[in-house]
Amino acid sequence: MNQILIAEDEPRIAAFIEKGLRSHGFTTAVAADAYSATNMALSSGFDLMILDLGLPGKDGLDVLEELRGQGEILPVIILTARHDIQDKVAGFEAGADDYVTKPFRFEELLVRVKARLRHSGGRQAMEQMVIKAGNVVLDLRSRKVKVGQNTVELPAREFTLAETFFRHPGQVLSREKLLDRVWGYDYDPGSMVLSPASCAPYSSNSLPSR
Repeated sequence: MNQILIAEDEPRIAAFIEKGLRSHGFTTAVAADAYSATNMALSSGFDLMILDLGLPGKDGLDVLEELRGQGEILPVIILTARHDIQDKVAGFEAGADDYVTKPFRFEELLVRVKARLRHSGGRQAMEQMVIKAGNVVLDLRSRKVKVGQNTVELPAREFTLAETFFRHPGQVLSREKLLDRVWGYDYDPGSMVLSPASCAPYSSNSLPSR
């Protein structure tokens, strides 16, 4: 059963959404301010979040950016009265998966919720698409690396090398395993060189600085 977090400070709207979702088999919880929304999204294993932008405490966009900055991949549907194109662009750039404007019909919101859940495959599938090590997050969907608040762009081979180390924390990987996993069969087995110098410094506890 999918769990939906409703971040909405207007009790009437929150109750309306909650009643509708529960009637369709979802379990729900409501966060009435920005800080509750952030804490619940990070700690409670929800499958999707419906996020109002005008939350008490701080702007909903700040909530979304904080979640994404911490590597949280929870699908987020923004539900807001802000309807200008600039607002929509800002929402998607902050990491939203969908954007619905108020006033709205519940039927449309429900369709979008179901579509997002189908696309994400549920919480377990989402979690399998990211690997975390300390403050470093490897996103297998976008093929990007986040170190704290910063995003690091890696070439395809370097990303695969980083993924290999992330999947084997604390292990010493043999040259043969790295060649097979990262370079495949496109290498000279007699060579003692794995890659150009840019790949040489890697270990399971480090990433390139770019």
